[in-house]
Amino acid sequence: MAETRSEIWFYHLERSELAQVLPGLLDKTRERGWRALLRVNSAALLDELDERLWTWRDEAFLAHGRAGEPHAERQPILLSQSGENLNGAQALFIVDDAELGDTESYERCFIIFDGRDEHSLAAARERWKVLKQAGANLAYWRQSPEGRWEKAA
Repeated sequence: MAETRSEIWFYHLERSELAQVLPGLLDKTRERGWRALLRVNSAALLDELDERLWTWRDEAFLAHGRAGEPHAERQPILLSQSGENLNGAQALFIVDDAELGDTESYERCFIIFDGRDEHSLAAARERWKVLKQAGANLAYWRQSPEGRWEKAA
C-alpha cells in the first residue's frame, strides 16, 4: 500500500485579515465534506474567531464548537488550543503560530500567517524550510493584487 502524505498549504496574508479569510477557507473545507480543526495559541484570538464564525455572513454562519466543551467530537469545525484531533478532522488549520504537530492523519493542513508581521513571516519561513527538508508535500499561496489566491510554489 502506498504511503499518503498530507498536503501542507501555506497561506500568506498580505491584503486581508485572518478574520476575513479564514471563514471562506473553512466554508470550502466543509463543502468538500471535511471536518476541520482550527488550532490557535491565544485564548483571546480563539474567542474572536469563535464569534466571527457565528457572524460570518448575515445569511449564514459556520457551525462549530470548542475543544473541552460537550460534544466536541461531533463538531464539523472544532476550535482548540491543543493538538488533539477530537472531531476526526480531515483539515487542520494553523493560525497564530500554533504548533503544527503530526500531520499524517489529515488530508490537508493550512498554515495561515500574516506577511505584514515580521515575527509571523520569519516563523512561516522557518517552518517551510524545516518541512521542505523533511520532504513534506508543500504548496505556497499568496494574494493577488485583486485579493484572489494564487499558487506561487
